[in-house]
Amino acid sequence: MKQQDAWADKFGDAYLERNCYTTQSMDTLWLEKFGTTRTELNKAFLLDNQYIDARARILEVGCSSGTQLALLQELGFRNLYGIDVNRSAISYGQRARMGLNLILGSALDIPFKDNFFDLVFTSGVLIHIPPAVLPLTLSEIYRCTSNYIWGYEYFADEPVAVNYRGHQEMLWKQDFCGAYRERFPRLQIVKWKRLSEGEGLESEMFLLRKEEPGE
Repeated sequence: MKQQDAWADKFGDAYLERNCYTTQSMDTLWLEKFGTTRTELNKAFLLDNQYIDARARILEVGCSSGTQLALLQELGFRNLYGIDVNRSAISYGQRARMGLNLILGSALDIPFKDNFFDLVFTSGVLIHIPPAVLPLTLSEIYRCTSNYIWGYEYFADEPVAVNYRGHQEMLWKQDFCGAYRERFPRLQIVKWKRLSEGEGLESEMFLLRKEEPGE
């Protein structure tokens, strides 16, 4: 797949160079864009109502160098895993982020067994998955979690392709929360929030839960 090949190579290396944040600079960026930090949103979605225990096993699909996982680590989470197709990002994260389990891996074939994690999440990753293989990606995420799916992605009412840094077929917006629930109708929405950057750029953050047996 050409998109995955690009992210694994120089296109992904360039992304890492542009987005090599500390946890503090990541929070500053979110505060400037949305008026709230990523840490505050993490607390609201995962901790405020005790949805996720700090001992939970968590996987980020498309983790880059692991900044999002490091933010969770600062909140007390310890069993943190990440996969990414870009070797430079994984290597950097392994050097810079102590205590994280970062390995090479693809969203199309997540290298973990069924229900291995309590929560699997993405942050600005599904938007880069071509629509033709998005169902496979959602299925892989669903397969690997025993309980929760968490996401932050650009939002649009209908799927739309967006020019990304001068490239076509590298970014798509849509209702990803809805896409999960269309594919897996028994997923329950635990929490959902719309985020706006202005000028028509909308995002959504959502937490979904697999329906408990017998419900």
